[in-house]
Amino acid sequence: MKRKIKTTNDGSKTLFINEMNEGYHSGHGALQEAEHVFIKNGLNLVDDYEINILELGFGTGLNVLVTINEFLKTDKNHIFHYFTLEKYPVLLTEVEQLDYPSLFSNKKITEINEKIHHSEWNTPVEIIPNFYLTKFECDFYQLENLEIPPIDLVYYDCFGARVQPDLWEKPLFKMVADKMKTNGLLTTYASKGSVRRNLQELGFEVEKKAGPPGKREMINARKLPQL
Repeated sequence: MKRKIKTTNDGSKTLFINEMNEGYHSGHGALQEAEHVFIKNGLNLVDDYEINILELGFGTGLNVLVTINEFLKTDKNHIFHYFTLEKYPVLLTEVEQLDYPSLFSNKKITEINEKIHHSEWNTPVEIIPNFYLTKFECDFYQLENLEIPPIDLVYYDCFGARVQPDLWEKPLFKMVADKMKTNGLLTTYASKGSVRRNLQELGFEVEKKAGPPGKREMINARKLPQL
């Protein structure tokens, strides 16, 4: 399916698939959405020395970039292992057109963005000291076969249920839950009642949070200890 570049309301760009009538990010603001859902209501709620992050899916790489930008604000003594899945990688020409480094004040982001997108698939790469990225080129349903450490934080950033409803049902959530630590956090822009119920039935404590601009609610879900 063909993708085109669109500018969202906060000035950041995203990819849009006409055949699906679906964008990779909110039209109200790609950067705002990533920072609100995955940093403010995700990374900033996890305070471990070593953090394992799982993302579904990699897409334009914006979530990796905002995570590294946040990492650079810390004392950098933390260790991040970031695992991300993507079945249909974007083109390097699309990455250039998205021009995400221009959104950040830190000048290191340009070089970091290039390294993210030029790094080899299916192998760990140290993007900057203590920040390791592993990009898996695979279907989300191959997650159960991937050898990754127990996950502290999940960025659940699949296409919406309107276009890919199976990605919001129990089977995939179960695979994700099985990879997570007890008390691990899953954060997503979604807030549908069926999503909340699926997560609760799989042993998550679900909390509705204020959504990013243009969206009333989103979800945080903590994996509860197994009885």
